[in-house]
Amino acid sequence: MFDGAWTALVTPFRDDAVDERALRDLVEGQIAGGIDGLMPCGTTGESVNLSHAEFAHVVKVVIDQAKGRVPVVPGVGTASTRHTLELAEEAKKLRADGVLLVSPYYNRPSQEGLYAHFKLVAERGGLPVVLYNIPGRCGVDVTLPTMERLASVERIVAIKEATGNVTRSADLIAAFGSRFTVLSGDDGLTLPIMAVGGRGVVSVASNVVPGEVAKLVDLALAAKWDDARAQAQRLRPLFEVLFAEPSPGPCKAAMVMQKRIAAEIRLPMVLPTEATTSRVRAVLQQLGAL
Repeated sequence: MFDGAWTALVTPFRDDAVDERALRDLVEGQIAGGIDGLMPCGTTGESVNLSHAEFAHVVKVVIDQAKGRVPVVPGVGTASTRHTLELAEEAKKLRADGVLLVSPYYNRPSQEGLYAHFKLVAERGGLPVVLYNIPGRCGVDVTLPTMERLASVERIVAIKEATGNVTRSADLIAAFGSRFTVLSGDDGLTLPIMAVGGRGVVSVASNVVPGEVAKLVDLALAAKWDDARAQAQRLRPLFEVLFAEPSPGPCKAAMVMQKRIAAEIRLPMVLPTEATTSRVRAVLQQLGAL
């Protein structure tokens, strides 16, 4: 279920409210582009800036619009185990296909704390869990020994690996590849991680060019490595510019240029500078994505 190209879906806003019409159109565009699954309400979806009601609304709309054509796995991770479990239970009530569970940020728990947090939410939440390991945002790393302990938790089925370290991904795949599906959490590392056994990506760039990212993943899954390398090189400038400033600012700027969403992002996030916006436009023009 978790193999392939997944989109870390942005949350479109208009007049400081979720833009339902734009969100439905985004879902349609993603499915038409060949994306294998959708992950709303993650980092790219500005999850920490959504109220509980907005979270439920976004998840409900995405599931309703997808109509079972692709799985929907919303992000439910927060700094609080109790709040995380509440969101996981909400996702189950809304009939999500799983949940994306990031490490509790700011608290910086010990490995024992991480293990207890993930285990409790997986067991009580009632849905398949994709762990999301991104030390750069959370301040803690889910280590290999902790992953070994989590391997006994039945509902934990996949990992979004965003340490930025291909060697770490290779170690993870070597140790647990038969137990967990490993997905790249970095667009730019999609091909290297898949080359060592990863099964896809949770992508920011696929918000902008879903078909191009789906093509890259499909080529890698088919072991067409020469073609996959060429496609990765083609997309490399986009992968770079989308993270020239904190995400999802550049991604949203690109989608504004494509007339897919309104130019809104919630503080403390901001849209990118004029210089970065110009770079984004140039890359989109080069790709024929405008």
